[in-house]
Amino acid sequence: MERVVLHADLDQFIVAVELLRRPELRGRPVLVGGSGDPTERGVVAGASYEARAHGVSSGTPLRTAAARCPDAVFLPTDRETYLAASAEVMAVLGGTGGVLEVAGWDEAFLLVDTDDPERTAESLRARVLAATGLVCSVGIGDNKLRAKLASGFAKPAGVFRLERANWVEVMADRPPEALPGIGAKTAKKLVARGITTVRALAATPMAELAGEFGPNIGPWLVALAHGYDSSPVTDAPHQARSHGREVTFQRDVRDAELIRAEVLRLCQVVAADLREADELARRIVVTVRDSRFATRTRGAGLDAATRDQDAIERAALTALERFELARPVRLVGVRAELAR
Repeated sequence: MERVVLHADLDQFIVAVELLRRPELRGRPVLVGGSGDPTERGVVAGASYEARAHGVSSGTPLRTAAARCPDAVFLPTDRETYLAASAEVMAVLGGTGGVLEVAGWDEAFLLVDTDDPERTAESLRARVLAATGLVCSVGIGDNKLRAKLASGFAKPAGVFRLERANWVEVMADRPPEALPGIGAKTAKKLVARGITTVRALAATPMAELAGEFGPNIGPWLVALAHGYDSSPVTDAPHQARSHGREVTFQRDVRDAELIRAEVLRLCQVVAADLREADELARRIVVTVRDSRFATRTRGAGLDAATRDQDAIERAALTALERFELARPVRLVGVRAELAR
């Protein structure tokens, strides 16, 4: 009997849910985002593999996506439907008898004891497909990091195993940004030091990177390159650290009163979110993105932990006053940091 970590990752989840009710769109480039109108502002929430072949992915502005993939079918987002589909999948995964850690709408970790990890992973895929009509890829690992990377190699609709025994073979010659947690900025700093592969990063003394990246991040980068991950698979409910809402204006806004009114409206929604979740806020943060996509945040503390809408509004307006709105505004957001 072997104890392994499985990472189940639903393939093109949002698009796949839409294709269940629109099967005639299978094989076509499909993009989901905003109201479904690519002439409006917004970003892609989900892209089919056919659309991704045109260089479109989640986070791509809708207008850019339309230019890159003019034949795409655009659909509006339907959050409640995706949440319901996700719940069905997690119910199937939870019935396996292992420890289930839900990591998002479309992914989860499972800690299982099995005589045949590959057969268990294939069985999991089959059960999800039979119960929901959705396809997932499953990564097998000896920790969460390796299992998550493995599911990426398994896509689409496959199974892949990544563990200590084949880590060097699979990962050593890949760039550092192939590792989760290493973004473009960190990768650029590593390249400047001559570190262009996972192998080179793993061979770098921790003390060297601690000087540039800090005493925690530097050694963590080296450990990451070795595939180390000590985080457990846990079925403890996820606890959000904040509740936030934001809005993208269809046209850039210069009117300070209109911006103020939108911030107050968002405060009302955030206060309702706090009441529904039975949470208290300790600090309010306002986000402003201008017409050049420069994004800034300003925060204001609360006198006491609260979910009172008036108190949230006062703090948000205090934070808003700390901005110099020199350029037209594209987006505003309000986030309540929780008291824990």
